[in-house]
Amino acid sequence: MQSVVGSVRTRRILGVVAVGVALLVPTACGGSTLSPAAVRSANASVNGASATGTTGTTGTTGTTGTTGTTGTTGTTGTTGKTGTSSPPAGSAVKAGSCTGFKNGPGMTNTTINVGNSSDLSGPVPGLFTAAQQATAAYVKYFNSTSSICGRKLVLDDFDSKTDAGADQQSYTTMCSKDFASVGSMSSFDSGGAGTAQKCGLPDVRAIAVTADRNNCTTCFGAEAAGADEFSNEVADFYVKNYHAASQKAAMLYLSVGAAQENAVVQEKVYKQRGFKFLYFQSVDVAEFNYGPYIQQLKAKGVQWVQFLGAYQQEVRFAQALQQADYHPQIVMFDPSSYDNNFLKTGGSAVNGVNIYINFTPFFESNPELNLYKQWLAQVAPGADPTFFGLFAWSAAKLFVEKSISLGGKLTRTSLIDSLKTVHAWTGGGLHGPMDVGGKHAPSCIRFLQVKNGAFTSLGSTSYTCHGYSVGK
Repeated sequence: MQSVVGSVRTRRILGVVAVGVALLVPTACGGSTLSPAAVRSANASVNGASATGTTGTTGTTGTTGTTGTTGTTGTTGTTGKTGTSSPPAGSAVKAGSCTGFKNGPGMTNTTINVGNSSDLSGPVPGLFTAAQQATAAYVKYFNSTSSICGRKLVLDDFDSKTDAGADQQSYTTMCSKDFASVGSMSSFDSGGAGTAQKCGLPDVRAIAVTADRNNCTTCFGAEAAGADEFSNEVADFYVKNYHAASQKAAMLYLSVGAAQENAVVQEKVYKQRGFKFLYFQSVDVAEFNYGPYIQQLKAKGVQWVQFLGAYQQEVRFAQALQQADYHPQIVMFDPSSYDNNFLKTGGSAVNGVNIYINFTPFFESNPELNLYKQWLAQVAPGADPTFFGLFAWSAAKLFVEKSISLGGKLTRTSLIDSLKTVHAWTGGGLHGPMDVGGKHAPSCIRFLQVKNGAFTSLGSTSYTCHGYSVGK
């Protein structure tokens, strides 16, 4: 097949796009479970409350930082203006003293430049435009209410073009022009990983996709990941609530890159937690006829099936099930399905499917989620919120809060050191607690089901946190 879809390079790209950025992608080792206190805090935060149950308040317009005394010209490494920080309204972060603030790379007496490198062009145009839009939305929100020692944020946009080389070029420029990279999201994010680490650039990403990026010592994902790790709760939920179906399980996955790696890890973790698999099968990314796979599911009597792919392939799979009039008790997809286009293109075929997530669904309301949607509408009218955008907003929030808390001690090195200490980040209630600094897989999960053409909650609306296992 000589079409674009069938080319080797494009198939590789589509494979990474399809599942390399799934929310529970494994990329570092180790394991621990979150403490009960962290779980309570996360659940309270998602519901718009503090860990003690106090109702959260929606962010309102604050005041800009007070200008202090002016020092020498704001060039790299010189003492700059010592102002005061004003955290975003409603933020619990404590501002550090701005005494001794020195202008580092990308800083002046009035501004701090940050960059964002996301896939805007390539085989799937606009693939991660949402991440850049969300970062721009947070910067606009922050500048309207806040400052870091009297300095506003300036966002430099880069297109990583679904290409490792373009990502590397973006980070080469950011190393000299920007203080940090914030909210970036790229399919081939390995390209800029070595560049960021070599120049000491803090890279507070939406999600780290590749092992190279996750292993970068200056790079952190707001959606954390860990090598060969997968959440226990996904399997535990079905073993407990749909035990018979979990004993007749199957998994199909695209036969490319991260999809194949993730499928192997996940199947092993499922088995460790009590699943029994009757069928485990790869699917070529260029395959359009899923009929033979459905026949295998029917012949083996499968009652629980997961498909790992982009929402387009997931829709095709659901349509094939419908056409064959085969209805396993559970059809499950990963968080990449949480997209309005999944509902629009899937129609009745996706009715009843299950999805696991580790973030607040957009049909719910909490102060931070409402801020994201409110300011996204200002920078990109008509744009839908997405989970990529949600984690980009979370990354920008994390960057700002850590910078404000450091105050006059803010440098690239001190910011990186501070990020390493973050182990239960919820983005103000946008998602479950993430071990950003430890770089381990998310532990806390909840579930959705499609009913009557809409996403609805399945089971508890709070996260359940059962740690994670290593699938080796």
